[in-house]
Parts: sequence; structure tokens; C-alpha cells
Amino acid sequence: MPFTSTRRRASSPPDALPGIGHSCGHNIIATTGLGASLALAKLNGRLPGRVRYLGTPAEEQGGGKELMAQDGAFDGVDAAMMVHPAGVDLITMPCICVSEVSVTYRGRSAHASAMPHMGLNALDALITAYQAIAQLRQHIKPTERVHGIIKKGGSAPNIVPDETSGLFYVRAASAEDLAPLKKRVQACFEAGALATGCTAEIKWAKADYLDLKTSMPIADAYEANARALGRDFFPLSKMPSGSAGSTDMGNVSHRVPSIHPMIASAPPHVVIHNPEFAKWAASELGDKACLDGAKALAMTAIDYMTDAVMREKAKADFAATAEGSARSVAAAYDPDGATNIGGCGCM
Repeated sequence: MPFTSTRRRASSPPDALPGIGHSCGHNIIATTGLGASLALAKLNGRLPGRVRYLGTPAEEQGGGKELMAQDGAFDGVDAAMMVHPAGVDLITMPCICVSEVSVTYRGRSAHASAMPHMGLNALDALITAYQAIAQLRQHIKPTERVHGIIKKGGSAPNIVPDETSGLFYVRAASAEDLAPLKKRVQACFEAGALATGCTAEIKWAKADYLDLKTSMPIADAYEANARALGRDFFPLSKMPSGSAGSTDMGNVSHRVPSIHPMIASAPPHVVIHNPEFAKWAASELGDKACLDGAKALAMTAIDYMTDAVMREKAKADFAATAEGSARSVAAAYDPDGATNIGGCGCM
């Protein structure tokens, strides 16, 4: 049973958010996973099974867990667990699929006043695509999202921009819904090039993030253990409609029975991906989350290894949708995709 966590490698993309540090609390994820593994190691081989601790690089960019899975990191694993910080305790994280895409338009520079007819405006191409995506968003499902930024828009107002770039996230409830939405977004990018005469370089991420397939028998055990430590869980039924992120733990969950609960590391009003959350991630409340999370994960691992009924129920629940999961896993990886994009572990 592996505990997935985060680890920074010099050659990997960052494990903290640009400009706002650990505003997603990946330092807490790393500590809880390691703490649980160290606690179980103290049992000195008396467990009826093996614990594997996996550090996950590239947690804020690059799809680390999917890339690890492609290299066999989860082969032979019966179940996987991790815990993620938040403002409240949740039995699982509401998740949808996501794919990241970058686009670069190249045109031709010219003097924007004296000779505009000599230029091909790459900014117009990007704005055309952005507006096309904005119009597309009126006619997608409530469970789907497309949002992005302009990373490069030009150098000066009196120069026709010859190169621009943007970065976008495309989200859907399932891999089956994500695939056609990606094609529609691709068409928006192509329209920008067609309308302006520019060229478009469109790069999709090597790894898409899948929706989270929570193993409820294991999740129920985690909740019971966390409650025994004094934790109080916020009901999923009271979560705001449409409140969902994405995580590469979803990719793991379609391979083996998995859980991805949330643990309160900040007050409820403090949301992740906000600078204030980084402060709480280094606070006493964050430290308590590390200790409670490690204990709850370790206790749940013991439950799983020693309770044959729980193991069989987890396997049966996973097998009930195994065919769909296999299709999702097959769709989540593009060997020709870009490795320098791919979103964060809880984007």
C-alpha cells in the first residue's frame, strides 16, 4: 500500500505554487505520508503486507503520478492513500478531469501605424481564440470548464506582435467527456490562426488528470480513524455545487483502490491556492494536520491489511467499474504530449 506524497527534485518542475509558495500545502502532504510510513515501519515486519512510500515529483506542474504510473510505480499495489490539506476535513476531494494546453501564435512584425498591412498580428490570433473559447463556454455542460491566461501578448503598442502565447485548462467530469471538449477547444485555437494568417503551435500535456474514483470502504475506515483523533468532517452533500478541482491522484485511483481525503489545516474561510493558506500550512494547525493525517493514514493501512472483509469489498467496488477505468487510463496519457505542462496535483 503506497502513500503518495511530494518531493522536490532539482530537475523536476516545482512542488510549490509560483509566487505564493505552499498555498496548496504540499509540504503537509509530504509530511503525512512520510509520518505514516515511519509509524508503520516501527511494526518491524509484523504487518501482513508491505508498505511502499512514494515521493511524487512535479506536483505543481507535469502530472507526476501519471508519469510514475507509466514507469510501473503502482504495479502490484493493492491500494493507495494520501491526504490533502484544506480548510475543512472531507472524506474525499470532489474532482473532475483536466487537460492542460499551451498555444503559441507566430505572425510577422511591422510598424503598427506606418505599415500595419505588412504585419500578421499574433495577438489578434490569440484574442480571437480566447473569444471563441469564451463563446464556447456558454454551450458546454455545467460540469465542464475552460479557463486560461495570456502569457505573452507583445512587446510594444507600435509593433505588430509577431509572437504570443497562452495557457489553458480544459476540464470535464470524465475522460469520455473530456476528449470531445478538447477537440472543440483545439478548433478555437485553429480558428485564431485561420482568421489572422498566423501559425499556431498547439501543445497538449503528456498526462491528463482523471476524475477521482474513491474507494469508499477504505475512505470510511479513514474517516472513523480520523474521528477517533478528534477530527470532524464536513458533509460532502453541503459542498457548493460545482466545487471541484483536479488531481493526478485520480489517475492512481483508476488503477488501484484509492483514497484522497482532505484534512483541515487552516480555518474554513481560507481556501487553497491563496497566499494566506501558505501561512497556515506552516502554522501549529498545519503541524497538527501532519500528525493527525499521519496517524489516520497509518491506522487505515493497518485496518486494510488486517480486515479481509474490507479488502474484498474494496476490490469488488473497484472491479464494478474496472472496464471504464481501463478506458480512462488509456485516454489519459499521450506519449507525444508536452512534459513541461500538465497542471498541479490539486489544480
